[in-house]
Amino acid sequence: MINYSFLISSPLEQFEIVTLIPLNLYGFNISLTNYSLFMIISCSVLLFWVSLSFYQNSLIPNHWQILQENIYEIIVKMVQDNLGFKGEVYFPFIFTLHLFLLFCNLIGMIPYSFTVTSHIILTFGLALSIFIGINIIGIQTHGFYFFSLFLPRGVPLAIIPLLITIEFLSYIVKVFTLSIRLFANMTSGHTLLKIIAGFAWTMLSTGGVIALFHVFPLIILLALIGLELAIAGLQAYVFTLLTCIYLNDVLELH
Repeated sequence: MINYSFLISSPLEQFEIVTLIPLNLYGFNISLTNYSLFMIISCSVLLFWVSLSFYQNSLIPNHWQILQENIYEIIVKMVQDNLGFKGEVYFPFIFTLHLFLLFCNLIGMIPYSFTVTSHIILTFGLALSIFIGINIIGIQTHGFYFFSLFLPRGVPLAIIPLLITIEFLSYIVKVFTLSIRLFANMTSGHTLLKIIAGFAWTMLSTGGVIALFHVFPLIILLALIGLELAIAGLQAYVFTLLTCIYLNDVLELH
């Protein structure tokens, strides 16, 4: 019997960053990896998809225009519901953020591709950058009154130090919750898909009667792929929605 065990890799192997083209510039490692390659691919596909909506425009929208208009309306409604009219100036950033995460998540669903949002370095770096930018906006808008966010009115003097500490820590935790939510969902989902696919392949390679039952994990795999596609879109939406909520908090000092 042929040994197929060497074909079954670890479920976490799909998240390994591999150097494709090693490059060093003045001591800095700027090598092209599978991580950076698929980020470039995601941005390129995003720009190409957006350009399709401007191709041969007509009074009657084509399919690409309709699809993009639907996504556009979803983001517009999100910004209006959470930021109101004052959020119009931030709409280009919110719209770009949503599309970037959406395409990174969806491209990561393609077999033998790479999911860049499954790495905490991207999600945390993105969340930290947004957090810093939101705080700068808050300070520019309210000045030193912005720090009243950590001290509600009417608080007894004795518990002010404790309350400020608790409010500050809960405020900082937003960076981690925003980044870990996206990272954990994408990583766990892809890992589960790989485990079930490996289980189905093991049953098939075993042969005999057991091989006939590999259909059941395949059915589960197909169902989970549909679920994972929904999660890919949902997590991009949730990340963008929380960004709007956090931005509204510093603008309104909630």
